[in-house]
This record gives sequence, structure tokens and C-alpha cells, in this order.
Amino acid sequence: MPLPSGSQSFLGTSPAAEAIRTMVARVAPSMATVLITGESGTGKELVARGLHDQSERHAGNFVPVNCGAIPKELLESELFGHRKGAFTGANADRLGRFELAHGGTLFLDEIGDMPLDMQVKLLRVLQERCVEPVGASRPVPVDVRVVAATHRDLEAEIAAGRFREDLYYRLNVLPLHTPPLRERQADLPDLLTHFASRCAMPGQRPIRFNPDFLSVLQAYPWPGNVRELGNLVDRFSALFPGHELALDMVPATLLPKGLAALQAERGVVPALSLDSVQVPLNESPFDPPATPPVEVCDVEDIIMLAHGMPTFPDQGLSLKEHLAGIEKDLILKALERADGNVTQTARLLNLQRTTLIEKINKYELRSVSTLVAA
Repeated sequence: MPLPSGSQSFLGTSPAAEAIRTMVARVAPSMATVLITGESGTGKELVARGLHDQSERHAGNFVPVNCGAIPKELLESELFGHRKGAFTGANADRLGRFELAHGGTLFLDEIGDMPLDMQVKLLRVLQERCVEPVGASRPVPVDVRVVAATHRDLEAEIAAGRFREDLYYRLNVLPLHTPPLRERQADLPDLLTHFASRCAMPGQRPIRFNPDFLSVLQAYPWPGNVRELGNLVDRFSALFPGHELALDMVPATLLPKGLAALQAERGVVPALSLDSVQVPLNESPFDPPATPPVEVCDVEDIIMLAHGMPTFPDQGLSLKEHLAGIEKDLILKALERADGNVTQTARLLNLQRTTLIEKINKYELRSVSTLVAA
């Protein structure tokens, strides 16, 4: 079913996702105040935007305010505005967020972090539907629907004396709860597809996950919820553009600790670093299929012959040092072919430009060639 704007966090067919979409559709037409509760990263602001977009106020402004991010001494001015000369630095009249949201929706995020003295003033505004800008001589009427959200247990905050009980009941007219991702793991494939499409690099197909990797993702409890999932897909899209990811392709250092532990539990030996990943990072998924691989023995013979060794030395060799020498020689030849142009050299070697620069620095090749940055 097509989803309304602001419902991206609740893609999927799980009962939890269906329930929140149904509640948003039912609550949106009302003018009553809404209190959204749920853990951090579960999409509370997206629900608030969905409520606004599906309401009769959708043509008005949706004005978000993070009550925990604004310093206590500035919060009153941010919410209610001020008049010129009200305090030092007030060089002009300034509309507050309530007035900016007139005719629309005001979203008070992290309401549980609001100082007690501001809670008193907010309660008065909700009761009288008027704001009094700092330094003003008369109140200003406002027509605003308030949607508040918090990750805190407000009843526990009331018991601890950190939140006003009367404000809680004023806000909690229409309660909504955003479920954590661990309660809707069946939605994970849909969410992964959504974020992969949104985060795909230009000219690349969205990343994909093989079945083993997907099963590990579904076993992970996602303490950061949908926000953590979106950030992880964004990371993989930048580092492995266009590829289907297997669990052993991803170094443990790029995974949350819980996912790295699951990777280890399954006996998977992850790549040590991005350089050790076998799939080229800049390979285009639109290129024709690669030529079938040459037999290993043929590759060994070619390498040995190219470097003056018809057979493998009896005394052995340092593979790491030998391959490093081969890599250094190839980069030098490519630099000469490209007249020192780094971008053109990267194309010749089928490398990302940043990777090539790292290798040039590693082998100290800047001293043997005048490099062109373009």
C-alpha cells in the first residue's frame, strides 16, 4: 500500500508497522494534542510529520523544536519570541516557534528534557492559546496544534519531580507509541531496500545483502533502532557501492559491537580491512560480466615470468614484500603513462582516486614524479 509522507520508518507488513500507520491515519484529522513516546531512533518525528501531512493543517508550517538541544536561558525566546530591546542583544522583534507554526503544527521533541520553569509557561500557553513574547506588553493569540514526543518515561519523571503532572495530562490527550525495531524484525528487508535505494551512490545500483548477512541483521536487537539501521546502510553504500554484501566482506571494525559479536559467533572470518576485500570497491554493477578467471597456476607462472623468475624460488620469498614491489612498479608505470595525472592514473589502475593517493604516499612515489592533481 502506498504510504503517506512521513511514514518511511514504518515500511513493512508487521503488525507493529500496520498498527502505527492505522493510528496516524485515525489521529491526524483531530485537532487534539498528541504525545508520541518511544525509544530514540524509532521515528517519532516522522510520525509527527505524518500527522501534520494527513491533517487539515498540511498547508501550514510544520515547526520542529528540540527542547533538549536549546539552552535553558534561550528556550523561552525560541518558543514565544521577543520584542526589540527585551534583553541585551535583542536588536529586533523576533517571532517564536509558536507564532511561526500559526495555522500549522508545532512539534516539541524531547519534551521530557524541558526545564520545570518552562513547563509552567508551556502549560499556560496550551490552556489559553496565547503566547507572551519576552518584553511584550500584551499576549498574542496562536492557532497551533501541538505534537510532543519523548523517549523518557514521563510517569517516572513525574514521580521523580522532574516533570509536571498537570502538563503531562494536558499533552497526553492522544497517545501514540513508536515500536522499537526489535519488535518488527520482519520489516527489516523492506527497510534495508528503502535505505539502500536512498543512499545509493550516483551511477550505482543499491547495495544488497546475501541471505546469511540478512539473517544476522535480523538477529541483532538494534539498540539504535531505525536510525542506527539507516546509518549502517549509508556507511555500506559509501564503502561497497553497488555490491551484494556477504558477512565476511565487512571488517568487524565497521560493524556495531553486537553485530561483530554475531559475526564471530557464526565462525565468519571477516576481512581485515577494506584493502583486503576481494571485490573491487569501484567496480560498476553495469559493466559486462568479467572474463572467467585464469587458473591459479597460470597466474603464478605469468607473475614469475614477468619478474624474471621462471619457477618459484627454492628458498621461498616474502609474498607481502614481493606483491608490494609488483604494485609499486605498476603504479609507477601507470603514472608515467598518464604523465603524472593522478585522476587518469586511477582510471588506468581501476582504483578510487583516494586509494591511489594513499598508495602513492605509502610508496613515497611523489619524489619520483611530478604529480598533477586533476
